[in-house]
Amino acid sequence: MKIALVHDWLTGYRGGERVLHHLAKRFPGADLFTLFHEPGSVSPEIEDRRIFTSPLDAFPGKTAHYRKLLPLFPLAIRQFDFRGYDLILSTSHAVAKSIRVPAGTRHVDYCFTPMRYIWDQADAYLGRGPRRWLARPVLEALRRFDVRTAGPSSVTRFVAISTEVEHRIKRHYGREAKVVAPPVDSSWIDFDGQSADDFYLLVGGFVPYKREALVIEAFRRSNRRLIVVGDGPGRKSLEARATSKIEFVGRVDDRELAQYYRRARALIYPQREDFGLVAVEAQAAGRPVIAFGAGGVLDTVRPLPETPDYTPDYSQHHSKDVEPTRFGPTGIFFHEPSPDALAEAIERFEKFEAYFDPGQIRRWAMRFSPQRFDEEFDREIAAAMRIERP
Repeated sequence: MKIALVHDWLTGYRGGERVLHHLAKRFPGADLFTLFHEPGSVSPEIEDRRIFTSPLDAFPGKTAHYRKLLPLFPLAIRQFDFRGYDLILSTSHAVAKSIRVPAGTRHVDYCFTPMRYIWDQADAYLGRGPRRWLARPVLEALRRFDVRTAGPSSVTRFVAISTEVEHRIKRHYGREAKVVAPPVDSSWIDFDGQSADDFYLLVGGFVPYKREALVIEAFRRSNRRLIVVGDGPGRKSLEARATSKIEFVGRVDDRELAQYYRRARALIYPQREDFGLVAVEAQAAGRPVIAFGAGGVLDTVRPLPETPDYTPDYSQHHSKDVEPTRFGPTGIFFHEPSPDALAEAIERFEKFEAYFDPGQIRRWAMRFSPQRFDEEFDREIAAAMRIERP
């Protein structure tokens, strides 16, 4: 088959681009269509193919300011010509799913989320004041476009990255979607099964929805040690509030990050993500996750039961006779985005810490392997090819 890949934009290498990287390796002859492309910003597997960009790619300062052109995205994405392609695979969190699809061509959209700027997080991006009021006509027009281009004549089959996204697709588009978790390549994370050092780990992006501030506040009030990996716009202000027990180490390479994963007592994960790659990576190192209990972690983390009288059977859990298909808990959830709720979750984790078995946690994380993704995604492609396009 002649295959086309469609991605919203190529201006950095984040979670969505990791998925695109995997698809690019699987389909090395596929052409790639995108609104913007900053050469050198993504992996060689993505760069080493024919890449077609929209007229918006000529916009000066596109890498820093492309989001300001959001009202023009619908017109730009509809300019691409896909005649002659048998299959289109889009990886979308904005308008990549809204392409114009020729008769006879099947289109599978791997949906990271319906466009969050206009749906679930419109308030976070626009606020509730005059700015939101002024943006209302554009917002409503974008929503109409997004729904109109989500029908069977545009998207043959939706595939969601998580149950959370599956529900959004149903709610906003009225379409069913199969959940296929993204491919998580954890081959770079060694597993040694050794006991952890006495610190907790936070991997941050330092934007408001990541909620690093509540983690810093929770650890400011305690005598526990926290190591913070990553960089972003809000890092300096949070670093200024840190105590001597809170250490900011900035950006690190994969080798260093794997070492932090292996040595941490647990990963602190306060945000609500559509999937949550970092939580799976930490578990691949055998480490538990203390997470805000909503979003993608509902698929990727097995929480410790929350019944008040819960008492684990340590001897049974650590027995070598436990079936490989059975898994114990891999983390603990808290349900209020506050420092107090996080502190309570940490105390509960420390009470039951011995019950978290690194080997079982690692084995659970391996369920999100690239091989599993290929098998499940291939089934979705095959199902799409059997559907008669309206």
